[in-house]
Amino acid sequence: MAVNTVKSDKLSEKQIEYMKLISEIMEIRKRGEKPLAFVRTYGCQQNVADSEKIKGMLSKSGFDFTEEPENADFILFNTCAVREHAEDRVFGNVGALKNIKRRHPQILIALCGCMMEQEHVANRIYKSFPFVGLVFGTHSLHHFPELMYSSLVNGKRVFERGNDDKKIYEGIPTHRDGNFKGWLPIMYGCNNFCTYCVVPYVRGRERSREKDVIVSEARDMILSGYKDITLLGQNVNSYGKTLENPVSFAQLISEIDSIDGDYWLRFMTSHPKDCSKELIDAIAQSKHISKHLHLPFQSGSDRILKAMNRHYDRKKYLDIISYAKEKIENVSLTSDIIVGFPGETYEDFKETLSLIREVEFTSLFTFIFSPRAGTPAEKMDDPISAEEKSKWFQELLDVQEEIAAKRCSSMVGKTEKVLIESVKEKTGELNARTSGNIIVELNGDKDLIGTFQNAKITSARNWILKGELV
Repeated sequence: MAVNTVKSDKLSEKQIEYMKLISEIMEIRKRGEKPLAFVRTYGCQQNVADSEKIKGMLSKSGFDFTEEPENADFILFNTCAVREHAEDRVFGNVGALKNIKRRHPQILIALCGCMMEQEHVANRIYKSFPFVGLVFGTHSLHHFPELMYSSLVNGKRVFERGNDDKKIYEGIPTHRDGNFKGWLPIMYGCNNFCTYCVVPYVRGRERSREKDVIVSEARDMILSGYKDITLLGQNVNSYGKTLENPVSFAQLISEIDSIDGDYWLRFMTSHPKDCSKELIDAIAQSKHISKHLHLPFQSGSDRILKAMNRHYDRKKYLDIISYAKEKIENVSLTSDIIVGFPGETYEDFKETLSLIREVEFTSLFTFIFSPRAGTPAEKMDDPISAEEKSKWFQELLDVQEEIAAKRCSSMVGKTEKVLIESVKEKTGELNARTSGNIIVELNGDKDLIGTFQNAKITSARNWILKGELV
């Protein structure tokens, strides 16, 4: 089914007017020379990209930004619902805002994002945090100015969630947090319904942006000096299937790769069931696409993969990895793993360990299973104790640490192209990153931040390389 994409020219006129009205209101309500907004983002890179759009609309509404909530006239938390720990952090940090609201009654406190699309969370916010004046979900971002204006003018709490109109809205202003690393969403939502995952319920169904819009935005970022661009989607491998004129993800990244410039192109997150040979070939033949494939396998056990509703088995996953290793020189492989899924036995877990040893990943993102309200896995029998799961988790970390140390040691003596990203405040060392997404620490001038350099690898730790500029 084709996506009905709403263009920005008609959509944004009403919201631009609300931004102007907010600017006039905040001229009266501000506490300093200019109204200040504090925006905190939890969770994935998609949330970061959403926050950059919210900050873009705030900037158009006359706001500057602060890192201190005490100084803000507007406070917003963009929330994550993927794991219980993230939710607990949000509730704790929102509770701490009560004292700020007491000291400065005129400030507006808002919550948005995935957590707010869950009814039980919205109800808890409404009952337990009366000082929160604005709550909206992931599907309401395109008319955030209207919601904010309503809250400011009426002085009443505004709650909006669950209004997915299955459209994509273009033309929302963006205030990017960085000037050489940037996020570029290519699609929203997910159709996979893995039994442990809440994303399809809070983000909606898959909706792809038009290819020409994405390519144009990528070109603008490259011309503006961005060196590291990451394409975002809950499952980028299924990009383009819902467009009126379907386009494959491999076709999209190949077209972006053809843009002249000195930059790296990355993407996340890939689902193994949709990872094609066409995509791997596109990476192998590219000039700019990072030689790094993040492909979450979650479990090495076919029985658990079926219970997770992942739509692939161990053999298919390993076939993809084998093809990637064959075609992409020095490919860096990373993945996600869930330990202790309901019904998982130690024998299942050992299959995960054996897969890790066979593939030899550069690094892993590992999590102990966290039940999410409303997902099928929440109701599955889960007889293994938290203590036992923690033992498995540590065993996994020990295995991966050994593999990562071996991988990093093999790079000593080689010269790598790296992007200088930041400087360590305590030591003055520079943090850099390879195309394969491995961190390199080296000495150098902080003026090099945001530039590509060549670094000779001089030593290795378990996860991090040491190097010197060449």
